[in-house]
Amino acid sequence: MPRHRGTYKPDHPEPYEVSRSQIQSFKNCPACFWMNRVKGIKFPGMPGFLLNTATDTLLKKDFDKYRELQQPHPFMERHGLGHLVPYKHDDFETWTKSLQLGLRTYHEPSNLIIGGGLDDVWHDPKTDEIFIVDYKSTAGRRNEDLTDLQEITLVGAYKEAYKRQMDMYQWIMRQNGFNVSKTGYFVYVNGDQHFEDGMLEDDIDKANMKFNVQLLTHEADDSWVEAAIMELKDCLHQKDCPSHATSGFGPKGDKQCEYAQLFESMEEHSLI
Repeated sequence: MPRHRGTYKPDHPEPYEVSRSQIQSFKNCPACFWMNRVKGIKFPGMPGFLLNTATDTLLKKDFDKYRELQQPHPFMERHGLGHLVPYKHDDFETWTKSLQLGLRTYHEPSNLIIGGGLDDVWHDPKTDEIFIVDYKSTAGRRNEDLTDLQEITLVGAYKEAYKRQMDMYQWIMRQNGFNVSKTGYFVYVNGDQHFEDGMLEDDIDKANMKFNVQLLTHEADDSWVEAAIMELKDCLHQKDCPSHATSGFGPKGDKQCEYAQLFESMEEHSLI
């Protein structure tokens, strides 16, 4: 399907591509989204975390072995999910390509193409139900008695974005006609930076880092997605910049958009 991307052009007849992360940007702060998509302003971004990319790649290799066999991975069996298998589908590799919006759907009411790239999908062969799976990586703290790493949870302001990510992928898959469970899974690998023996091998130039692995279950809710898409489309057509978000930032989610104060100061000094 023809489409346009990059800076939004209101008179362009073709559908405009919006990634899952751009919807998250809009939810975070409409002003920053508008300046980026409508005015083409590029904000400084965080550098890519190649270690996270490496763990994602390795986890996919783990589950790909059993995708070919159409058997549950032992990790899945240990967590009571022996009835599921990694999903084998002709389009699966395409779905994982985030830069190309490999997983996508055309939203006719907004004339937007919504897409992204997911990590994995698990499948119940008996019910033909699919389960969206997301890989996450971190390096956590020790627990109170210093015997192990703290258990990871989905509580916290920045983890709300993880949940919305799951919501979005479920919604896109439903738009493509799949029978999608509301239950999604996060495979979370937690690097142990407190490992007493360090990581270097004695006799070769190799190093090993140990990870704890958790499976977190999330009951997703995509009921907000349609309204958010229409609000985003309205934002793209605004002539004036909307207000910056006054909350949702910081560890507790109680801080304003990090760029709000910067732009306020620039306006005070007639710099913009």
